[in-house]
Amino acid sequence: MIIREASLDIVCGPTSTLPATGQPEIAFAGRSNVGKSSLINALLNRKSLARTSASPGKTQTINFYHVNSSFYLVDLPGYGYTTASPAVRQSWGRMIERYLNRSETLKDVFLLVDIRHEPNANDRQMYDWIVSKGIRPSVIATKADKVRPGQITKQLEICRKALGMGEEEPLIPFSAQTKRGRDEIWERIGLLL
Repeated sequence: MIIREASLDIVCGPTSTLPATGQPEIAFAGRSNVGKSSLINALLNRKSLARTSASPGKTQTINFYHVNSSFYLVDLPGYGYTTASPAVRQSWGRMIERYLNRSETLKDVFLLVDIRHEPNANDRQMYDWIVSKGIRPSVIATKADKVRPGQITKQLEICRKALGMGEEEPLIPFSAQTKRGRDEIWERIGLLL
């Protein structure tokens, strides 16, 4: 996909009213520090449109990135950030749930997991919850540059088994560093749009 323009258009906090954008939305969910912001920057060919940080828990709002004036990439707050207070974690969870329940133009949720580790209980819970909403999430295994090329297939199988994914469900290895998987993600988004 050719990105002609992309901007951070809407930011929603815990008490914000969710927008009715009237355009297709593709959401990105994943635990803190899995690389959601890096993925969005790589997809949009930008260095720092989505704020990245070495410390987890930086995305504490729902961020709507308007692309080519025709659709939105939606960055959801990271889950599973253990040093945040329980009240803060609960408010992030409510924000994510409210968005997934109320968005009228949501086309898909891309669930990000770290390819280096078996999906944990939070990942499995998020996957199952998204499925319970009638959405079959596309799963992106981030940080693919951090494992040896010969290990990628094995790690993907570990991920697929841990989440209970069917063989036909999309599972894309991705690296923000090398851009591996970028074209496959855009191909999937193109099909959804």
